[in-house]
Amino acid sequence: MATRSFSRASWDRRQQIGMDAVASAAGPPECRAAPCGPPAGVTRATVAEDSLRVIESVSRRGRSRCLQDYPVLVIANLLVFSALLGGCVGLPRRAAVPADATQLAIPSTCPQSRFWPNLDLGLLYRDAAASDERERATLVAQGRNPGALPPAAFLAISGGSDAGAFGAGILVGWTATGTRPRFKVVTGVSAGALIAPFAFLGPQYDDLLQRVSVSIGPRDIFRIRNLIRAIASDAFADDAPLASLIKKYITPDILVSIAKEYERGRILLIGTTDLDARQPVVWNMGAIASCKDPTALSLFRKIMPASASIPGVFPPVMLNVDVNGRQYQEMHVDGGVLSQVFLFPSSFLRVLTRDYSLNTRERSVFAIRNGRIDASWMSVPRHTTSVADRALSALIDTKGINDLYRLKVIADQGHEDFNVAYIGGEFDYPHNTPFAPDYMRRLFDYAYELAKSGRPWHKSLPGDESATVSADGVGEANARHSLD
Repeated sequence: MATRSFSRASWDRRQQIGMDAVASAAGPPECRAAPCGPPAGVTRATVAEDSLRVIESVSRRGRSRCLQDYPVLVIANLLVFSALLGGCVGLPRRAAVPADATQLAIPSTCPQSRFWPNLDLGLLYRDAAASDERERATLVAQGRNPGALPPAAFLAISGGSDAGAFGAGILVGWTATGTRPRFKVVTGVSAGALIAPFAFLGPQYDDLLQRVSVSIGPRDIFRIRNLIRAIASDAFADDAPLASLIKKYITPDILVSIAKEYERGRILLIGTTDLDARQPVVWNMGAIASCKDPTALSLFRKIMPASASIPGVFPPVMLNVDVNGRQYQEMHVDGGVLSQVFLFPSSFLRVLTRDYSLNTRERSVFAIRNGRIDASWMSVPRHTTSVADRALSALIDTKGINDLYRLKVIADQGHEDFNVAYIGGEFDYPHNTPFAPDYMRRLFDYAYELAKSGRPWHKSLPGDESATVSADGVGEANARHSLD
């Protein structure tokens, strides 16, 4: 069947009709945006004309706010976008790192600041050994015996979107018991990555954690793009508000404080996903904070939202890298895509146990899951988006729980004391809107009281036989983990 092409003037007329109809139905200006341009010649005119007629028809039926009230309009937008903008290939980017050069890519800022846990453990192993040497130097400066390193506490904070309020509440309530340790290692993914720097620095930042957890709303995190702009761009929402929030609280003074703790032998790690390579990346935030590069603060601020950039929902973070003098660009998204909570890979543990000098200290693992463990029941509406959303949520939850099981297996192999905190089935406050302040406030309060009572920690996961750890047991263990 022959196709009809149309001129630039015809394209402009059709585009304006479509955009006027979409803007009319979409409501306020913040919901509007222009699409990317068409290719030199655009065909499928018949489909375009039909789609535009649908949009005009729907727009005459009344206005909606950000396309929420008219599903037909959403479908029409997709049709007109497909018909008119079929040649548009998305936002520009620098060439991706070739597959065989993934490990060779060096960040433009602070080159020795990350690890590839699935590809090469060499740098991770060397940095772990160097951190122990820095810790020994700290002990000497304090007049203490550097021969036997004191017990170490490791903290891993999972993703969980607005359920990150749970992790913040656990930490603040833990402080109230007087038994919260100074952690040797803190790791964070997604929502956990936003908490991790302040958990790392200690209780003096509890007020900030509480304030952010109970006062922010959706507009402090993201802005929804209209459908046309979303499909023509790289995400359905703009996370510029989150970037502004990070810039407000991750200050030069924060970096100085993290750098000081890094020099004492402590480690702060954040996980992202290199989407081009489909590989997890672990960023040594202490090394970045200690880097003398004037752009280190900018990189630090980029890594945090990158770890929380849910693909398709928030924009990926593009990082410039160098491979043998050539410039490339990596696309980084939510670390939870590949691992929702992490410490060290099991292969690293095998290397660790071969080096007696790195395996003589007592270690405890504390994992905070910003989510539930049990399966939640609901009657799923027989609707495409409801079915897909329910299935995707189940997939994500199962993946996160499996990550916890892996963490426990690794801890057991290393003879480490394992403890996990998660949202219990008794917390049933309605959760109807992402980042709803009332929900986050209730979740923070629930976690705070749970931790303050001394019983947030479980020794086991479903299927294990261990009992919940006692408050006294945690207190005795924590008292040994402080680096004065």
